[in-house]
Amino acid sequence: MILNERESRQDHILNAVRQLMAAARTAPKGKGVDVIEVAAVTGDDIRTLADKTRELAGETGLKFLLRDADNILSAGAVLLVGTRPKLQGLNCAYCGFPTCADKPEATPCAINAVDVGIALGSACAAAADLRLDTRVMFSVGLAAQRLNWLEGCRTVFALPVSVGSKNPFFDRK
Repeated sequence: MILNERESRQDHILNAVRQLMAAARTAPKGKGVDVIEVAAVTGDDIRTLADKTRELAGETGLKFLLRDADNILSAGAVLLVGTRPKLQGLNCAYCGFPTCADKPEATPCAINAVDVGIALGSACAAAADLRLDTRVMFSVGLAAQRLNWLEGCRTVFALPVSVGSKNPFFDRK
């Protein structure tokens, strides 16, 4: 049997993305409380995500969202990592307010935001170990959040994944 890498690339990406999801899930959490949600976007849903990112570019005037929308069309999958809002009750003031009771509901708990960063870092480390092309994208995460693809998550980041001779998510126009 001859297994051609180009013909098996998408299968490899899907298997690898499952490992990235596990890496994000098992990453350490503040106070040991799991408020992380993780999902993978594939196929036609990547185009839906790109379309929503373009729509946000029109709403916000942020032109880099157009670039990122085009960019994810080169991905075999897009990992989404988000956090559901939950007060941790630490009164740490990291959010900018002296106590959790003083924090407005719309302001994210800083510990939850750190949890997303740690989960993304863990997923990125796993991607590097697997030699995958990736880039963390706030822009595409925002589009996924607006689509409510990680239900209840207010903070969402995206990690598009590709396997190719050149990382399509860097050296962009």
